[in-house]
Amino acid sequence: MRAMVLAAGLGTRLRPATRSVPKPMVPVLNRPVMEHIVRLLERNGFTEVIANIHWYPDVIKGHFGDGSGFGVELEYSFEEELLGTAGGVRFASHFFGDDFLVISGDAITDLDLASMREFHCSHDGIATLATRRVTDTSEFGVVITDDDGRIQGFQEKPDPAEALSDLANCGIYMFDREIFDHFPGPGASELAAPGHPDGFADWAYDVFPALLDAGINFYAHETDAYWNDIGTIGELVQSNFDGLAGEVDLGLPENQPMPGVWVAGDVEGLEGAEIDGPVLIGDGARIGAGAQLVGPLVLGERCSIGADAGVREAVLLSESSLEKGAFLAGGLLGPTR
Repeated sequence: MRAMVLAAGLGTRLRPATRSVPKPMVPVLNRPVMEHIVRLLERNGFTEVIANIHWYPDVIKGHFGDGSGFGVELEYSFEEELLGTAGGVRFASHFFGDDFLVISGDAITDLDLASMREFHCSHDGIATLATRRVTDTSEFGVVITDDDGRIQGFQEKPDPAEALSDLANCGIYMFDREIFDHFPGPGASELAAPGHPDGFADWAYDVFPALLDAGINFYAHETDAYWNDIGTIGELVQSNFDGLAGEVDLGLPENQPMPGVWVAGDVEGLEGAEIDGPVLIGDGARIGAGAQLVGPLVLGERCSIGADAGVREAVLLSESSLEKGAFLAGGLLGPTR
């Protein structure tokens, strides 16, 4: 089965974490968000994958290569100019078969993608959108459906008092190839060759309204799986904490030297620290004598915690450092360079 990972976004709301990396490469539990998505695809049988790239494309290509290290065959679609959530998919349309999955590379989820495909194939719709119920609709685009799950309309971040639905659009889609016939501009028959000069197109503003206007069936697939679109620094930190708590299945290192403490690779000074989990410590980290680590806490690779320093309820990116005797509570810490 084939899938596309949307990985071309700039991640401006996550700056400065995205100052030198694209948003899909920001870490959750010391792995890039996109790596969690690629591993999820592989577990669900989507082993032929293409990713669109734009911002720091070599960072993504350098990490994933041809995908073989992650159990997939991975190709890339480079966009010189951003083509939008739908335009980027159209630009890569030569890659797809009769049906295919589109998923964001900058959100964390453990959605059962195989079940979503089964839902899509068992209904008569040209598209299926993953949705999840939310309490604050003002943070999301919401999907309005009938009793059979057919999509009847959308609202963009409505006030809860005015919302006609509490089903948030998760940005995870299954499509039949005929979806390209409903894009603005050229039809699918003209899109067979790579490099076709397609224009900008957005699912929410261009394609889905066209389906509604034409009376074409497409459906919402409701899920209660974990989903966090990581739009802010706070959401990035929270997704790390949720992974530590097991609220989303992202995998933790097998090495667990004490309850609630996971260690990847070699860590210096672990025995001389006071640790209250849950704590994840990355390979190459150095911990000074008497340091206090209080979870939920993630220390990235090659982090340095000075002697008698304290850190709690935070995420430290790779190569971050906390000086001797310093104290940090909450938030995200990155390297100074």
